[in-house]
Amino acid sequence: MVIDFKQRTTVTLAEVAAAAGVGESTVSRVLRNHGSFSPKARERVLDAVERLGYVPNRIAGTLASAGSRLVAFVIPSLTNIVFPDVLRGAGGVLEENHYQAVFSVTDYDSGAGGVLEENHYQAVFSVTDYDSEREETLVSAMLAWRPTAVMLAGFEHTEGTLKILRASGCRVVELLDTDGTAADLAVGFSNRQAGRASAEFLLRRGYRRLGYVGHDLDLDTRAGKRFTGFCEALNLAGSRLAGREIRAGASSVESGRAGLKQLLERAPGLDAVYFSNDDMALGGYFHCLSNGIAVPADLALFGHNGLDIGQAIPQPLASIRTPRVATGKLAAELVINEAPPQVADLGFELIEGATA
Repeated sequence: MVIDFKQRTTVTLAEVAAAAGVGESTVSRVLRNHGSFSPKARERVLDAVERLGYVPNRIAGTLASAGSRLVAFVIPSLTNIVFPDVLRGAGGVLEENHYQAVFSVTDYDSGAGGVLEENHYQAVFSVTDYDSEREETLVSAMLAWRPTAVMLAGFEHTEGTLKILRASGCRVVELLDTDGTAADLAVGFSNRQAGRASAEFLLRRGYRRLGYVGHDLDLDTRAGKRFTGFCEALNLAGSRLAGREIRAGASSVESGRAGLKQLLERAPGLDAVYFSNDDMALGGYFHCLSNGIAVPADLALFGHNGLDIGQAIPQPLASIRTPRVATGKLAAELVINEAPPQVADLGFELIEGATA
């Protein structure tokens, strides 16, 4: 049987109230779990909601309330576990405090989101590249929901994005970076210092011919800061990068594998390679396995993020473990507690692993 959804009508709050034999205000209190109502009234309301398939109109509720309890997120990717971890940390705190999250995703492939946009529909998830202009569009769309806060990745935004954020009056939280000037609240760690710590660790281990494999540093500005910090540490030690391979597009295991292959062909004799993140480093590790390159005896590998999968392989990756869940959690807490503008540096942990 095919249902003609165009012929269906939306179930209203009044219909739920009539079915439950209570007033509309009682239905509203039950659904918001706020205010006074009897256990019997609650049971009747929830039974009516289930029977009728009622879905509350959150937009109308937000507009009618004195203050929005929506928090908007505009993030670079969902294919990279880093950002889902941040959302997981923030989501738990927001849910406990009866806030709602609205997500926009600046990813690598427009997919269904692109089709919806082309046809003048709006999706809860908007998908694009690490594109600052696209971020501005997404932020503008999210502000139409009148959120109490907008959470973004990093400090690098267009002037247009900053302008509309300032004019909105909502809280702004910039995530996963502390190397910059915060618009309001910032929670994360120093990417530049993480890059320095990575280089210093490899130098202490005695590696001298170091290479780099990464993805687009202009788009992923946090990876760019780590690369800058890495090179700064080498320069301070009187060393320099022996070779690098920058891959176009998003980071991935396959990109890391192909990147290391290209780098070793152009710069033979390397004894260690620093990767922009663990995804890329895992690809490098698989290249070594399939080509008889002993890790770390022939070539040391170092990643970033300290992902669980990188620690589960036979030789756990040497990496930097970043406070992703903690970043999301603290960001949400600062918004809920109406904290004054500040930068919260949660630091990072160096994992020695077995690949360096």
